[in-house]
Amino acid sequence: MSEIRTGGARDVTALFSHGRLTAIPRKPARREQLLVHLAETLFERDRSYTEPEVNAALRTVHEDCSALRRYLVVGGMLTRTRDGAAYRRAG
Repeated sequence: MSEIRTGGARDVTALFSHGRLTAIPRKPARREQLLVHLAETLFERDRSYTEPEVNAALRTVHEDCSALRRYLVVGGMLTRTRDGAAYRRAG
């Protein structure tokens, strides 16, 4: 996992305390910044993940892994198979 980016609009450090996400942003633009950061730091390109693996990765930063997972899929940062068996980082 890489470090939290700093500088400019992509700075998400203010959302974290001691490596944990303090809250999921309500503003869509800010939430999108967070989701891009999570996708880039928690999930490898060209690798398939099961739902439990996605949940475990997301729990490293916040307890509401289902909300984060849903936001990542709806936002297009993660893709999911129709049966929900596999997830992949988009892009």
